[in-house]
Amino acid sequence: MTRIAVIGGGRIGEALIAGLIEGGLPTGNVVLAEKYPARADAVATQFGIRTTSVIDAIEGADVIVVAVKPDDVDSVITQMSKAELNGEREQIIVTMAAGVTASRYEPKLPAGIPIVRVMPNTPMLVGEAMSVLAPGRHARSEHIETVRKLLGTVGKTAVVSEDKIDAVTAVSGSGPAYFFLMAEAMIDAAVGLGLPRDTATTLVVQTMVGSAAMLDRSDESPQELRAGVTSPGGTTAAAIAQLERKGFRAALLDAIDAAKARGMALGSPVE
Repeated sequence: MTRIAVIGGGRIGEALIAGLIEGGLPTGNVVLAEKYPARADAVATQFGIRTTSVIDAIEGADVIVVAVKPDDVDSVITQMSKAELNGEREQIIVTMAAGVTASRYEPKLPAGIPIVRVMPNTPMLVGEAMSVLAPGRHARSEHIETVRKLLGTVGKTAVVSEDKIDAVTAVSGSGPAYFFLMAEAMIDAAVGLGLPRDTATTLVVQTMVGSAAMLDRSDESPQELRAGVTSPGGTTAAAIAQLERKGFRAALLDAIDAAKARGMALGSPVE
């Protein structure tokens, strides 16, 4: 039975722990290292798991998940360098910090240790994550499969080469925020048209949920599904034409480019 050490008890770390336990992993096989004691106690109490130091957590683990903010990665790597890694068992390091490459870990860790870089997203909190894996240079197919099985408990997975991860970050990593912003704007527009805010929220949320389900389950492309709603000369056609005139598509392309550039900048080590 795989033993998991989760370094970082924020929203993503908590969501992963929840998914692993709901997926059948015994609570005794999950340990958390979290620098804020109050947060560590809250997560440990919620899931019935043990909390400990970074070094203690990783020395007994088969898979080590680093789920901290990019600014905290170098501190975690320094602590990991003091532990006994890849001793009696081969261990896999999974890094979920945005912008941080697998090669960032290698200089301070044992030679040949497999590292898998992962870009998850916040729908992991409801078991609907899109987690994209990129193997480091020492990660073999069996390491990738192990990580895919673990992350499959909290959503869907895909595998790309690491040079594509910054693009993934911009699309699916940051993507939920784009949808939330659109929902926020649609709700405000509905209120402006005279609808009560609670009614407006229900309309927008269910419309997005239903539309996402159609995208997921239909054999039709997004363009075909959109065309199916857009009658010539109708209300939807008028709305789409206005969005295009206001540069909706161009703005979204620019936003995703900006997110990718920021992800690359976050990956630069602090001198």
